[in-house]
Amino acid sequence: MAETTVAATTVTVRYFAAAEEAAGCGEEAVSLVAGATLGDLRAALIDRHGAAMERVLTVAAFLQGDELTRDLGVAAADRVDVLPPFAGG
Repeated sequence: MAETTVAATTVTVRYFAAAEEAAGCGEEAVSLVAGATLGDLRAALIDRHGAAMERVLTVAAFLQGDELTRDLGVAAADRVDVLPPFAGG
């Protein structure tokens, strides 16, 4: 039986405001299968950080390069910023 290798990619995730609090860090590397979507990344972050992160991600947007999105079907970039709503500004 042939061994199947699944290609992986590493996404650098940067957290801000409540997302940073839920993650317990400002930045981390997350390993995903190649071609993973933001939905896959979201699931991985919830698995890693639990209910607090899930609450944040229900209202957060993702910034990839110059594009801000909430579309979980978009392919995850090499760097993704998690941006919850900010009060005040």
